[in-house]
Amino acid sequence: QNQQRALCGRVRKMTTCFARNNLLSIATFSTSLICMSSVLSRAHALRPAFVQGPSMLVGRPLSTSVAGTRHIAFPTTDYTKPRYSYKASVLPLARRHLSAGGLRASAAESVPVEEEVDPGVVEGTDLRILKYPHPKLRAPDEEVSVFDDELKRIVKEMFLVMYASKGVGLAAPQVGINKRIMVFNPEGDKKKWLKEVSLINPKIVAESDGTDVEVEACLSFPDMQGKVRRHKWIKVEAQDLKGKKIKKKYDGWEARVFQHEYDHLDGTVYIDRLDEEGRKEVQPTLDKLIEQYKAENGDDYAL
Repeated sequence: QNQQRALCGRVRKMTTCFARNNLLSIATFSTSLICMSSVLSRAHALRPAFVQGPSMLVGRPLSTSVAGTRHIAFPTTDYTKPRYSYKASVLPLARRHLSAGGLRASAAESVPVEEEVDPGVVEGTDLRILKYPHPKLRAPDEEVSVFDDELKRIVKEMFLVMYASKGVGLAAPQVGINKRIMVFNPEGDKKKWLKEVSLINPKIVAESDGTDVEVEACLSFPDMQGKVRRHKWIKVEAQDLKGKKIKKKYDGWEARVFQHEYDHLDGTVYIDRLDEEGRKEVQPTLDKLIEQYKAENGDDYAL
C-alpha cells in the first residue's frame, strides 16, 4: 500500500507540474490521468472504475473519498468479487392483458392495478372508443400522406383517450379514424411521457420464429379476454410525425403491444387469433355485443 501511494504521488506531481507549465495538451493531460488510474487499478487487480461494466458497479458504491483534489483514499474492498448475488427474476411476473386496443400489465400477485374502463366522453377530444361489431374496426386503413398539424392533433387526442381508458396502446380505427396510425406507452403512465411512441404507416419487416402466449383483451371487446400467440420480437419500419422514416426492434412486452395495435390497422382484431376453445368461451359475450349494437345502430355492422 505504501508503494502504491508513493507511485500515485510521483505520477500526480509530474502531471500537475507539466499541466501548470502548459507543456501538455488537454488530450495528453487526460491520457496521463487514465494512465494513473490504470496503474492504481492494476495494483488492485481491477480495471478503472469508469470503464467497468454496469454489472460490476451495481450495488457496490466505491469506497473512495476525495478531499479537494489532492488526496486519494484507496479502496479497501475487493471489487473483483461480487458483493451481492442477483437472481434472474426477483419480482413475480405480471399477467398482461389488453385495454383500449393496447396492453396493460395487471399484477398476478399483490400489486394493485387499475382495470381498463370505457372512458366515454374524454375532456379535450371528441374521439370515442368504438365497440365490436362497428364496421370501422374492419374497414381498410389508408396510409398517411400528409404530415401536418392535423396529424399531430389526432395523435395527441389518441393519447388522451388511451390514458383515460387505463390502457397502454391505441390504434386509429378504434376511434373511428381509418388511417394507419398507432400510439402506445408500454408503461401506461401519462407521467412517463418519454416512453410514448407514435408510429405512422408502420409495417413489420422481420419477426422471430419463437412465439409465446399471453392473455389479451381489448376495450372494443368489453368483458372478455383470451389467450393470444404472438412473435417474441419484431423489426419495424415506420414514419414519425414529421414523415421521417424510422426503424425499430421491439421484443417481449413492447412487441406484444405493437402486434396488437398493428392488427387493428389491418382490420384484424384479437378474437381472430383465439383458438377454437378460446373463441367458444367468448362467443356468448360477442353475441350480446352484436345484439346491443344492432339495437342502437341497425344492421350496419361487420363481424
